[in-house]
Amino acid sequence: MMEGRILKALSGFYYVDTGDQVVTCRARGKFRKLGISPLVGDMVRISQQPSGEGMVDEILPRKNAFIRPSVANIDQLVVLASGAIPKTDPFLIDRICAIAALKGCGVIILLNKCDLDPADDLYEIYKTSGIPVLRVSAETGEGIEELKPLLDGKLSAFTGNSGVGKSSVLNALDSDFAIAVGEVSQALGRGRHTTRHVELFRLGCGGEAMDSPGFSSFETDEMNMELKERLDETFVDFAPYRTECRYVGCSHTKEKGCAVLRALKDGEIHPVRHRSYLRMHEDLKPLQAWQQKK
Repeated sequence: MMEGRILKALSGFYYVDTGDQVVTCRARGKFRKLGISPLVGDMVRISQQPSGEGMVDEILPRKNAFIRPSVANIDQLVVLASGAIPKTDPFLIDRICAIAALKGCGVIILLNKCDLDPADDLYEIYKTSGIPVLRVSAETGEGIEELKPLLDGKLSAFTGNSGVGKSSVLNALDSDFAIAVGEVSQALGRGRHTTRHVELFRLGCGGEAMDSPGFSSFETDEMNMELKERLDETFVDFAPYRTECRYVGCSHTKEKGCAVLRALKDGEIHPVRHRSYLRMHEDLKPLQAWQQKK
Protein backbone atom coordinates (compact mmCIF):
# COMPACT_ATOMS: atom_id res chain seq x y z
CA MET A 1 0.00 0.00 0.00
CA MET A 2 1.33 3.43 -0.98
CA GLU A 3 0.18 7.00 -0.38
CA GLY A 4 0.21 9.77 -2.90
CA ARG A 5 -1.66 12.71 -4.39
CA ILE A 6 -3.87 12.71 -7.48
CA LEU A 7 -2.30 14.97 -10.10
CA LYS A 8 -4.83 14.40 -12.88
CA ALA A 9 -8.17 12.70 -13.44
CA LEU A 10 -9.08 11.78 -17.00
CA SER A 11 -11.55 9.29 -18.52
CA GLY A 12 -11.83 7.22 -15.34
CA PHE A 13 -8.07 7.10 -14.72
CA TYR A 14 -6.33 8.79 -11.79
CA TYR A 15 -2.66 9.70 -12.02
CA VAL A 16 -1.21 9.44 -8.50
CA ASP A 17 2.16 10.90 -7.52
CA THR A 18 3.70 8.73 -4.78
CA GLY A 19 6.92 10.75 -4.64
CA ASP A 20 8.92 8.08 -6.45
CA GLN A 21 6.65 7.63 -9.46
CA VAL A 22 3.31 8.54 -11.00
CA VAL A 23 0.99 5.52 -10.98
CA THR A 24 -1.98 5.27 -13.34
CA CYS A 25 -4.92 4.07 -11.26
CA ARG A 26 -8.57 3.11 -11.41
CA ALA A 27 -10.88 3.75 -8.45
CA ARG A 28 -12.49 0.86 -6.61
CA GLY A 29 -16.19 0.32 -7.21
CA LYS A 30 -17.00 1.08 -3.56
CA PHE A 31 -16.56 4.82 -4.22
CA ARG A 32 -19.33 4.76 -6.84
CA LYS A 33 -21.64 2.96 -4.40
CA LEU A 34 -20.89 5.59 -1.75
CA GLY A 35 -21.47 8.44 -4.24
CA ILE A 36 -17.88 9.64 -3.82
CA SER A 37 -15.41 10.48 -6.57
CA PRO A 38 -11.67 10.89 -6.11
CA LEU A 39 -10.63 14.45 -6.96
CA VAL A 40 -7.46 16.09 -8.19
CA GLY A 41 -5.60 17.18 -5.06
CA ASP A 42 -6.84 14.23 -3.00
CA MET A 43 -4.34 12.35 -0.87
CA VAL A 44 -5.05 8.67 -1.43
CA ARG A 45 -3.86 5.19 -0.55
CA ILE A 46 -3.27 2.94 -3.54
CA SER A 47 -2.26 -0.63 -4.21
CA GLN A 48 -0.13 -1.40 -7.24
CA GLN A 49 -0.79 -4.37 -9.52
CA PRO A 50 1.95 -6.54 -11.11
CA SER A 51 1.22 -4.75 -14.40
CA GLY A 52 2.33 -1.47 -12.85
CA GLU A 53 -1.16 0.05 -12.78
CA GLY A 54 -2.83 0.73 -9.45
CA MET A 55 -6.13 0.93 -7.63
CA VAL A 56 -7.29 3.84 -5.46
CA ASP A 57 -8.25 2.04 -2.23
CA GLU A 58 -8.85 4.96 0.13
CA ILE A 59 -9.33 8.72 0.00
CA LEU A 60 -7.65 10.34 3.00
CA PRO A 61 -9.49 13.11 4.93
CA ARG A 62 -9.87 16.34 2.95
CA LYS A 63 -9.43 19.89 4.23
CA ASN A 64 -12.00 21.00 1.62
CA ALA A 65 -13.53 19.97 -1.69
CA PHE A 66 -15.21 21.87 -4.51
CA ILE A 67 -17.74 20.75 -7.09
CA ARG A 68 -16.60 23.09 -9.84
CA PRO A 69 -13.72 23.07 -10.28
CA SER A 70 -13.68 19.46 -9.05
CA VAL A 71 -10.68 19.73 -6.73
CA ALA A 72 -9.72 19.02 -3.12
CA ASN A 73 -7.31 20.24 -0.44
CA ILE A 74 -6.98 23.70 -1.95
CA ASP A 75 -5.18 26.49 -0.07
CA GLN A 76 -6.49 29.23 -2.34
CA LEU A 77 -8.65 29.81 -5.39
CA VAL A 78 -7.15 32.12 -7.99
CA VAL A 79 -10.15 33.73 -9.69
CA LEU A 80 -9.35 34.98 -13.20
CA ALA A 81 -11.47 37.89 -14.40
CA SER A 82 -11.30 40.37 -17.25
CA GLY A 83 -12.50 43.82 -18.25
CA ALA A 84 -11.92 42.87 -21.89
CA ILE A 85 -13.80 40.23 -23.88
CA PRO A 86 -15.10 38.14 -22.18
CA LYS A 87 -16.00 40.75 -19.56
CA THR A 88 -16.53 39.19 -16.13
CA ASP A 89 -19.69 39.81 -14.11
CA PRO A 90 -18.64 40.72 -10.52
CA PHE A 91 -21.52 38.59 -9.21
CA LEU A 92 -19.69 35.53 -10.57
CA ILE A 93 -16.56 36.57 -8.67
CA ASP A 94 -18.52 37.21 -5.47
CA ARG A 95 -20.21 33.81 -5.55
CA ILE A 96 -16.87 32.05 -5.94
CA CYS A 97 -15.36 34.14 -3.13
CA ALA A 98 -18.28 33.40 -0.80
CA ILE A 99 -18.11 29.63 -1.37
CA ALA A 100 -14.31 29.68 -0.96
CA ALA A 101 -14.62 31.56 2.36
CA LEU A 102 -17.22 29.04 3.56
CA LYS A 103 -14.72 26.24 2.93
CA GLY A 104 -11.78 27.95 4.61
CA CYS A 105 -10.03 28.61 1.33
CA GLY A 106 -8.21 31.82 0.45
CA VAL A 107 -8.92 33.82 -2.71
CA ILE A 108 -6.83 35.94 -5.07
CA ILE A 109 -8.52 37.89 -7.86
CA LEU A 110 -6.46 38.28 -11.04
CA LEU A 111 -7.63 40.86 -13.54
CA ASN A 112 -6.08 39.49 -16.72
CA LYS A 113 -5.79 41.06 -20.19
CA CYS A 114 -4.89 44.44 -18.69
CA ASP A 115 -2.97 45.19 -21.88
CA LEU A 116 -6.40 45.33 -23.58
CA ASP A 117 -8.47 46.80 -20.74
CA PRO A 118 -7.21 47.84 -17.26
CA ALA A 119 -10.48 46.59 -15.70
CA ASP A 120 -10.79 49.78 -13.65
CA ASP A 121 -14.39 49.04 -12.62
CA LEU A 122 -13.50 45.60 -11.25
CA TYR A 123 -10.34 46.89 -9.56
CA GLU A 124 -12.34 49.64 -7.84
CA ILE A 125 -14.81 47.08 -6.47
CA TYR A 126 -12.20 44.78 -4.94
CA LYS A 127 -9.32 47.03 -3.90
CA THR A 128 -10.98 47.70 -0.52
CA SER A 129 -12.82 44.37 -0.20
CA GLY A 130 -10.16 42.61 1.84
CA ILE A 131 -9.59 40.20 -1.06
CA PRO A 132 -6.18 40.49 -2.75
CA VAL A 133 -6.61 41.81 -6.31
CA LEU A 134 -3.87 42.06 -8.90
CA ARG A 135 -3.78 43.33 -12.48
CA VAL A 136 -1.91 40.99 -14.81
CA SER A 137 -1.36 40.39 -18.50
CA ALA A 138 -0.35 36.97 -19.73
CA GLU A 139 0.48 38.65 -23.05
CA THR A 140 2.93 41.30 -21.80
CA GLY A 141 3.96 39.75 -18.47
CA GLU A 142 2.55 42.63 -16.41
CA GLY A 143 1.97 41.58 -12.79
CA ILE A 144 3.35 38.05 -13.23
CA GLU A 145 6.39 38.63 -11.00
CA GLU A 146 4.13 40.16 -8.31
CA LEU A 147 1.90 37.08 -8.52
CA LYS A 148 4.65 34.50 -7.95
CA PRO A 149 5.19 35.16 -4.19
CA LEU A 150 1.41 34.84 -3.62
CA LEU A 151 1.55 31.27 -4.99
CA ASP A 152 4.75 30.14 -3.27
CA GLY A 153 4.22 27.24 -0.86
CA LYS A 154 0.49 26.90 -1.60
CA LEU A 155 -1.78 24.68 -3.65
CA SER A 156 -3.81 27.05 -5.84
CA ALA A 157 -6.69 26.25 -8.18
CA PHE A 158 -7.11 28.61 -11.11
CA THR A 159 -10.75 29.16 -11.99
CA GLY A 160 -12.96 31.63 -13.84
CA ASN A 161 -15.23 31.96 -16.83
CA SER A 162 -14.12 30.61 -20.19
CA GLY A 163 -11.71 32.75 -22.15
CA VAL A 164 -10.29 34.88 -19.31
CA GLY A 165 -6.84 33.31 -19.72
CA LYS A 166 -6.28 30.78 -16.94
CA SER A 167 -4.01 28.58 -19.06
CA SER A 168 -2.26 31.62 -20.53
CA VAL A 169 -1.38 32.94 -17.07
CA LEU A 170 -0.02 29.53 -16.04
CA ASN A 171 2.09 29.47 -19.20
CA ALA A 172 3.39 32.96 -18.33
CA LEU A 173 4.27 31.80 -14.82
CA ASP A 174 6.47 28.97 -16.01
CA SER A 175 8.11 28.71 -19.43
CA ASP A 176 8.20 24.90 -19.11
CA PHE A 177 4.41 24.76 -19.45
CA ALA A 178 2.82 24.31 -22.82
CA ILE A 179 -0.87 24.31 -21.90
CA ALA A 180 -3.17 24.71 -24.88
CA VAL A 181 -4.95 28.06 -25.09
CA GLY A 182 -7.90 29.09 -27.22
CA GLU A 183 -9.27 32.15 -28.89
CA VAL A 184 -12.22 34.18 -27.66
CA SER A 185 -15.23 34.34 -29.94
CA GLN A 186 -15.73 38.00 -30.83
CA ALA A 187 -19.35 37.34 -31.76
CA LEU A 188 -20.28 35.53 -28.55
CA GLY A 189 -17.85 37.27 -26.20
CA ARG A 190 -16.79 34.04 -24.56
CA GLY A 191 -13.91 31.63 -24.74
CA ARG A 192 -13.61 28.08 -25.94
CA HIS A 193 -13.11 25.38 -23.34
CA THR A 194 -9.49 24.52 -24.22
CA THR A 195 -8.85 22.92 -20.80
CA ARG A 196 -10.78 19.62 -20.78
CA HIS A 197 -9.76 18.31 -17.39
CA VAL A 198 -8.25 19.40 -14.09
CA GLU A 199 -4.51 18.91 -13.75
CA LEU A 200 -1.99 19.81 -11.04
CA PHE A 201 1.30 21.46 -12.02
CA ARG A 202 4.39 22.21 -9.96
CA LEU A 203 5.47 25.82 -10.36
CA GLY A 204 9.08 26.86 -10.83
CA CYS A 205 8.41 29.80 -8.48
CA GLY A 206 7.33 27.43 -5.69
CA GLY A 207 3.92 26.07 -4.87
CA GLU A 208 1.56 24.08 -7.04
CA ALA A 209 -1.31 25.12 -9.27
CA MET A 210 -4.30 23.49 -10.92
CA ASP A 211 -5.74 24.50 -14.25
CA SER A 212 -9.44 23.71 -14.70
CA PRO A 213 -12.06 23.89 -17.45
CA GLY A 214 -13.72 27.28 -17.76
CA PHE A 215 -17.44 27.86 -17.39
CA SER A 216 -20.07 30.35 -18.47
CA SER A 217 -21.84 30.52 -15.12
CA PHE A 218 -20.97 29.26 -11.67
CA GLU A 219 -22.69 26.04 -10.66
CA THR A 220 -25.43 26.30 -8.02
CA ASP A 221 -24.69 22.94 -6.35
CA GLU A 222 -22.65 24.62 -3.61
CA MET A 223 -25.36 27.17 -2.81
CA ASN A 224 -26.42 25.22 0.27
CA MET A 225 -27.91 25.59 3.73
CA GLU A 226 -24.57 26.22 5.39
CA LEU A 227 -23.93 29.11 3.01
CA LYS A 228 -27.43 30.43 3.69
CA GLU A 229 -26.79 30.41 7.45
CA ARG A 230 -23.31 31.95 7.21
CA LEU A 231 -23.58 34.16 4.14
CA ASP A 232 -22.63 37.42 5.85
CA GLU A 233 -19.50 35.73 7.29
CA THR A 234 -18.29 34.97 3.76
CA PHE A 235 -18.19 38.65 2.78
CA VAL A 236 -14.89 39.65 4.36
CA ASP A 237 -15.56 43.38 3.90
CA PHE A 238 -18.57 43.06 6.25
CA ALA A 239 -16.39 41.69 9.08
CA PRO A 240 -15.57 45.01 10.82
CA TYR A 241 -19.27 45.91 11.05
CA ARG A 242 -21.31 42.70 11.55
CA THR A 243 -21.03 42.68 15.34
CA GLU A 244 -22.00 46.36 15.61
CA CYS A 245 -25.54 45.86 14.27
CA ARG A 246 -28.34 46.78 16.68
CA TYR A 247 -30.12 43.44 16.37
CA VAL A 248 -28.74 39.91 16.70
CA GLY A 249 -29.31 37.98 13.49
CA CYS A 250 -29.38 41.15 11.36
CA SER A 251 -29.72 40.21 7.68
CA HIS A 252 -27.97 43.42 6.52
CA THR A 253 -30.71 44.00 3.98
CA LYS A 254 -33.01 46.72 5.37
CA GLU A 255 -32.87 46.74 9.20
CA LYS A 256 -32.61 49.97 11.17
CA GLY A 257 -29.39 50.13 13.15
CA CYS A 258 -27.54 47.86 10.70
CA ALA A 259 -23.84 48.70 10.83
CA VAL A 260 -23.20 47.07 7.44
CA LEU A 261 -25.79 49.33 5.78
CA ARG A 262 -24.25 52.31 7.55
CA ALA A 263 -20.81 51.34 6.21
CA LEU A 264 -22.36 50.98 2.75
CA LYS A 265 -23.84 54.47 3.01
CA ASP A 266 -20.49 55.86 4.20
CA GLY A 267 -18.70 54.35 1.19
CA GLU A 268 -16.72 51.82 3.23
CA ILE A 269 -18.37 48.86 1.45
CA HIS A 270 -18.67 48.98 -2.33
CA PRO A 271 -22.32 48.98 -3.50
CA VAL A 272 -21.64 46.26 -6.09
CA ARG A 273 -20.42 43.92 -3.34
CA HIS A 274 -23.56 44.60 -1.29
CA ARG A 275 -25.77 44.04 -4.37
CA SER A 276 -24.11 40.65 -4.83
CA TYR A 277 -24.82 39.87 -1.18
CA LEU A 278 -28.50 40.84 -1.59
CA ARG A 279 -28.81 38.72 -4.72
CA MET A 280 -27.27 35.69 -3.02
CA HIS A 281 -29.47 36.29 0.03
CA GLU A 282 -32.55 36.15 -2.21
CA ASP A 283 -31.27 33.10 -4.11
CA LEU A 284 -30.73 31.22 -0.85
CA LYS A 285 -33.93 32.34 0.90
CA PRO A 286 -36.18 29.56 -0.51
CA LEU A 287 -33.70 26.82 0.44
CA GLN A 288 -34.96 24.63 3.28
CA ALA A 289 -33.00 22.26 5.52
CA TRP A 290 -34.68 19.18 4.01
CA GLN A 291 -33.30 20.15 0.60
CA GLN A 292 -29.71 19.93 1.83
CA LYS A 293 -27.79 17.25 -0.06
CA LYS A 294 -26.68 14.36 2.07
